[in-house]
Amino acid sequence: MDYTSLSREFLRALRGERSQVAWSRRLGYRSNVAYNWEKGRRWPTAAEAFRAAERNGVDLNAALRQFFGAACPDWIDTLNLTTSIAVAHLLDEVRGTASIVELARRTGFSRFSVSRWLAGQSEPKLPDFFKLFEASSTRLIDLASVLADPDAMPTVANQVRLAELRRQGAYTLPWTQGVLRALELSEYRALAAHEPGWIGRRLGVGMQTEAECIEFLVETGQIRWDGYRYVGNTVAVDTRGRPEIGRRLKAHWSRVAADRVETGSPGQFSYVVFSASRADLERIRELHLRYFNTLRGIISESEPNEIVAVANVQLFGLEAWGDG
Repeated sequence: MDYTSLSREFLRALRGERSQVAWSRRLGYRSNVAYNWEKGRRWPTAAEAFRAAERNGVDLNAALRQFFGAACPDWIDTLNLTTSIAVAHLLDEVRGTASIVELARRTGFSRFSVSRWLAGQSEPKLPDFFKLFEASSTRLIDLASVLADPDAMPTVANQVRLAELRRQGAYTLPWTQGVLRALELSEYRALAAHEPGWIGRRLGVGMQTEAECIEFLVETGQIRWDGYRYVGNTVAVDTRGRPEIGRRLKAHWSRVAADRVETGSPGQFSYVVFSASRADLERIRELHLRYFNTLRGIISESEPNEIVAVANVQLFGLEAWGDG
């Protein structure tokens, strides 16, 4: 992604129909700072850019709540995104378990710079913030879209279109998730050339399903052909805004797990039906979330990639639901 171009588009979208001079004055600058920003001659810090979004009428806290959804952190209601400390909290929030060393490797920034930005000791310029945010979360387009009009940013508009196609693909072809992970396997990468059916055999699906998934993944830019085999691109398919897609995927992998149980396939299939206080059920739910976050951390650092697996963890009350 071209973070310089995206920064220009983002700043231009915030200005809207105003002249650069009028917009600069509205932001409190005596010079025509908007002209310099949009030409890339100088850049605002991330906090300055968020301040411009706020001056454009964006409710920053509401935008962040929309971005995070149900996983919205508590600090959003106490910190203002126009401050360096709030920007640091945001970066720290989205990086999850990724280390400073890992983020430096992904971005090419020094560990010193990344460390200072995450601590709020210095402020990243907007293109640097965008690059670090994408390396930490792969959700930069989602953030830009809640802060400015996506249609006014060509880079974002195209990515939003692709993101929607990817979500639809996840709905109609849920095995694309498994195919993507299979392409990361060391054994696949060691093949002299792609072998039709190889992925299907590893995942336990037919050649038609494999072919349909590969075709769709190519069309939506999630994988590419390097002349010998397919190579995956790191793309997050976020379904939080489309809960019906998330439910379908969860149901799909639950059915896959049920099929494996029925056939006696190897794996860890455990359950316990229990009664407990509502307070203790909440404690178990929090433990469940901590486990899943820890699981993701282990996955993100695991190498080499030798097997595709599914962690299908469920917790729910057996109370009647709905009108039934």
